[in-house]
Amino acid sequence: MDKKIRVLIVDDSAVVRQSLSSILESDPQIEIMGTAADPLIAVKKIMKEVPDVITLDIEMPRMDGLTFLRKIMSQHPIPVVVISSLTNEGTEVAMKALEYGASEIIGKPAMNAAHFFNESKIRLCDAVKAASQAKLSRLKISNTPQVEIVKPKYSADIILEAGSYKKRIADTDKIIVLGASTGGTEAIRSLLKSLPPRMPGIAIVQHMPEGFTKSFANSLNTITNLEVKEAEDGDRLYQGRVLIARGDHHMLLKRSGKEYSVEIKKGPLVNRHRPSVDVLFRSAARYAGQNATGILLTGMGADGAKGLLELKEAGSDTIAQNQETSIVFGMPKEAIKLGAAKGILGIDEIAPYLVKKFF
Repeated sequence: MDKKIRVLIVDDSAVVRQSLSSILESDPQIEIMGTAADPLIAVKKIMKEVPDVITLDIEMPRMDGLTFLRKIMSQHPIPVVVISSLTNEGTEVAMKALEYGASEIIGKPAMNAAHFFNESKIRLCDAVKAASQAKLSRLKISNTPQVEIVKPKYSADIILEAGSYKKRIADTDKIIVLGASTGGTEAIRSLLKSLPPRMPGIAIVQHMPEGFTKSFANSLNTITNLEVKEAEDGDRLYQGRVLIARGDHHMLLKRSGKEYSVEIKKGPLVNRHRPSVDVLFRSAARYAGQNATGILLTGMGADGAKGLLELKEAGSDTIAQNQETSIVFGMPKEAIKLGAAKGILGIDEIAPYLVKKFF
């Protein structure tokens, strides 16, 4: 049997520590190395035994989570999953946590209903597994409910049935659809900063909880030449605009005549995610076809791999991030194995490729 992923839980709430322990230990691939009520206790435990992954709250006594994260990532990097309550202030802090090197960020598990708890369990366990595979670099300073049996892993069929592709309108605008997970926030940031303002419209699914995607979009809007916003139902997708899928909602591309827009909807987890890259990619294959360019970046699992293949089969240009520059070479790897990627590029090569293609 493969070695289990050893997790250190750092949270000042005893109830949360107990709940997270129960959730994580329900997964046979994970074991709890220990728990700590604050970062100073965590440091003592780490000095005795280094965990594979740390789950970290942000607001704690004696030392806040961000300070602790900076110290870890600048001295001895360890994969960290930030688990935060979804407050407006907290979302901004969480964005900073990603900048400091956190591998994943998720909301605190929902305990109010079995359905929501089950989804929280899936997300938390998957986040820990993804973090355990992440390639890290040193930061440069400048009462627990009963766990239900996990439901079947749905495909994009549950949201949008597979079907024939719509006839392409010759002068319909070009668009770009992009998907990412672990490591994707920095990859997307790097890519968008390198693009000129008159790029084709870009629709992005980044696996992220509700509450954080708006802050992510707002932060991107301040550092790029493009208009970036969290997508709302019916938003138009046009030249120079980037729409980020809202956390906990699927995003689908739609077309009316020559114009593109997006539909935001709930629904089951697809490939254990909501939003799902496969859902976006399938809708783009159907409504944009050869006018779409699909890009699949770093992330664990296979979400987006089949969707990228559907885009390729619809005549779209398709790109997968290479192993060398992926934090977790999971999603791109699965797409490459399917033969879905026409090109395999490093993250720094994608922007020049797109600029040359469209200009």
